[in-house]
Amino acid sequence: MQTIDWIVVICYLIATMVLGVYLSKQASKSMEDFFVSGRNLSWWLAGTSMAATTFSIDTPLYICGVVATRGIAGNWEWWSFGIAHIVLIYIFARLWRRAEIVTDAELTEIRYGGKMAAVLRATKAFLFAVPINCIGIGYAMLAMVKVVSALQLWESLGLNVGESGKLWSVVAVSIFVLIYSGFSGLWGVVVTDFFQFFLALFGAIAVAVVSVNYVGGIHELVPAVQKATDIDVLSFVPLMKGEGLLNWQWSDVAGISLSTFSAYLLVQWWSFRRSDGGGEFIQRLVSAKDEAEAEKAAWFFNILNYIIRTWPWILVALVGIVIYPNLEDPELAYPKLMLDFLPPVILGIVVASLIAAFMSTVSTSINWGASYITNDLYRRFFAPNASQTQLVFAGRIASILVTFFGAIAAFYAKDITTIFRLVISIGTGPGLVLILRWYWWRINATAELAAMVAGFIIGLTSVIPNLNIFPSDFGYRLMIISGSTAIIWVTAMYLTPPESEETLNKFYLRVRPAGIGWQKQRETTGVSPLQNLQLDCLKVIASVLLLFGLMLAIGGFLLLQSATGWIALIIAVIGGFWLKQLNKKPIFPMPRPGSE
Repeated sequence: MQTIDWIVVICYLIATMVLGVYLSKQASKSMEDFFVSGRNLSWWLAGTSMAATTFSIDTPLYICGVVATRGIAGNWEWWSFGIAHIVLIYIFARLWRRAEIVTDAELTEIRYGGKMAAVLRATKAFLFAVPINCIGIGYAMLAMVKVVSALQLWESLGLNVGESGKLWSVVAVSIFVLIYSGFSGLWGVVVTDFFQFFLALFGAIAVAVVSVNYVGGIHELVPAVQKATDIDVLSFVPLMKGEGLLNWQWSDVAGISLSTFSAYLLVQWWSFRRSDGGGEFIQRLVSAKDEAEAEKAAWFFNILNYIIRTWPWILVALVGIVIYPNLEDPELAYPKLMLDFLPPVILGIVVASLIAAFMSTVSTSINWGASYITNDLYRRFFAPNASQTQLVFAGRIASILVTFFGAIAAFYAKDITTIFRLVISIGTGPGLVLILRWYWWRINATAELAAMVAGFIIGLTSVIPNLNIFPSDFGYRLMIISGSTAIIWVTAMYLTPPESEETLNKFYLRVRPAGIGWQKQRETTGVSPLQNLQLDCLKVIASVLLLFGLMLAIGGFLLLQSATGWIALIIAVIGGFWLKQLNKKPIFPMPRPGSE
């Protein structure tokens, strides 16, 4: 880092602070202004903020580690969530917006009634605000420390602060984030997210272009990668090999096992706690101007997250394998490439882009965690008559607490990829309940509470070192967590009574979901659903073909796998044409003559 690079970074930090303070007035009016932007976000702003939230400083480091150890196919660990995110567009986005909530935990006392609903809301708010959220903040801080160490930022200033000093410096940056997010609330978070996302994207593309050019371009990179590793790095899905149709077996050099790949595609996306959206995404959707804007925001996020961002990261990871074949920690390939090959000014911009990625995720986590503490714990159980001024003040205090606990988690975090799998493990299990509660009246508060607590405990147990209760294969582990959790919540549901008719009718009238699970409520209330579930499911299938087809087509042509590229492109075209035809159909079929 040269002096000019530091000037670029400092200018970026000052600009971010000024923007956050400028937006502080809009967040001070009420709790809804502070946490859901007064429900006035445009789709492009909400969608970009969703993408910025998932683009942290840990993401390119995580992908470098995944590609180096499990190949490109290992990215299905996060690609598979694209299925849930497509489902979010057509199945859940409009439902969440109609719910008119501040947090997803608040939905529990709309969907369920009685003391159990209150217990569920409090438990959910605490788990999401403190352990789960702070683990996420902790590994984002860990990634920042790795970047600070790899780029020798303090050493470039002639200082030797040690590893603990570097971590404290990252905590200091988090406090900086706390200041602007605490002042400006979600408005400040999403507006800064917009600029931070595109700065971070520019940084990723810059590193990819410079590093690929250094090895001689794609035509030199592809064969060099194949020679540099023992696993099948370049396959998008683990290949099968054998002679004859009856002798096929899983490739010995596949980066991930058949069971793990199957678990990603068939289990993980619907079993994870984000199956119907996820708290940070839901916060953006309920902040949108209306239902149509919420649906557009979800689509825009998917385009940015899977089609645009995927391949710059993977290209950098592949170059890292070639240039640093014996790197002890493959996650460090990304910052090492920056340091070794980027010229002054560009290095400063890319370092600023990584800080931007870090700040966008941490600011979201702070605001999101504080929303649970303020809305679902403080307001619900301690100060139900608090004024809007008191609630905004409580939100700022809660932001401080979340940042503090996140910093503590950072001191115990060691490995980004391991922690990412920990987050998946402790979040796996309750996903099916979260989907079914929208479409089946029989799901009750006890079932959701049992699923959430059981999934958390079983998932946490599965990652305890030297316990040896669960298989080492990650796919089998996910299946066991999902299956065990399902047994527990189904048993709990049938051992307890259903929700009252009054509670179910109120929820149906508020959200108006479709499906046979609400037939009795439709008959009782005489109100039709505001959803065509069959048509929406077909749109999901068409959109999955379109999204993944485009993503894999880009990768196929980029990495000189033309057959894969053309097949994926054909799939994308089929999906896009089908989706276009489905969008022409009326949402609600016209009644047949004489049927009224």
